[in-house]
Order: sequence, then structure tokens, then C-alpha cells
Amino acid sequence: MIEFISNLLIPLIVFVIILYGVFKKVDVYDSFLNGAKDSFPMILSMFPCLLAMLLGVNIFVKSNVLGVFLQIIDPFLQMIKIPVEIFYMMIMRPISGSSTLALLNSIYESFGPDGFVGTLASVIQGSTDTTFYVLTLYFGSIGIKKIRYALWAGLFADFVGILASILIVKFLF
Repeated sequence: MIEFISNLLIPLIVFVIILYGVFKKVDVYDSFLNGAKDSFPMILSMFPCLLAMLLGVNIFVKSNVLGVFLQIIDPFLQMIKIPVEIFYMMIMRPISGSSTLALLNSIYESFGPDGFVGTLASVIQGSTDTTFYVLTLYFGSIGIKKIRYALWAGLFADFVGILASILIVKFLF
């Protein structure tokens, strides 16, 4: 039943919007086309920032800097009983949302979603944000070059989210 409702939800929302536009005597199709045309300058202004971010993430991931760093801190992680896969998520989450979703999927396949590792990964995913992506895309698309304290505030919020996730999940498990 839930799957049936979820499959109908988006078409239902679109239908309600069209119905509302007809009720308000708005040419819905022309409004849609005008909105699509107006989006191209925004897309063109955001594309270079997004491309630079994707290039930086790929260089970071392919260089294996993270693997070398994990070999150094692995004894500490074992001492506090944090799996290496979770640490990959902690490092990658501020950088790339899609890579952490892939890591989360891998953790679910390896450890299951209901155990300590799967729950911790889920809570970290939900309590942190893609700070570098947000700053690059949003600040870059509107032309802000000096981000001042936004980076440090975002990274501090991610750190607090990760720390709280570890403490809460360890307390509950």
C-alpha cells in the first residue's frame, strides 16, 4: 500500500499544481517553458563551480591520501572501536554527498542497516552536511569569493554532528 501511495505522490502533486494554475487562469504550459528558459543562465553560472568541485573530489579520492592517513590512525580507531568504513564516511561527508551515499550502501551490504555500524553510518549521514559542496556551489554561483567563517562554521558543525552521532549511537547500543 505504501509503495502504491509513493508511486502516485509526485504525479498527484504535479496534477494539483496544474489544477491550481487552471483555477487561477494561468497558462501553465507557457509558465513552465518560461521557467525552464530562465533557468539556463543560473545553470551556466553554477556549472564552473560544480565542475571545479567534482575535479577536486576526484583528485582527492584517486590520490589515495585518505588510505595513507587511515593506515596511520588505524590503531587509534581500533582502540575506540570505530570501524574504518565509518571513518571514510566522516572524512568524505563534508566533501561529497554522493560518495558517502555509496559508502553508506557499502556499509549496509557489509554490516546490515540495523547493527551498530549501519546505525552509526545512518546517523552520521543524517547529522552532517556536504560543507565543501554547499560552499562551492552556493557561494560560487552568486559570486562570493571570501567565505570568511562559513567554512569553519560548517566544518565545526560537521565535527559536532559526527561526535554526537558516535556518542549517541554508542550509548544506545
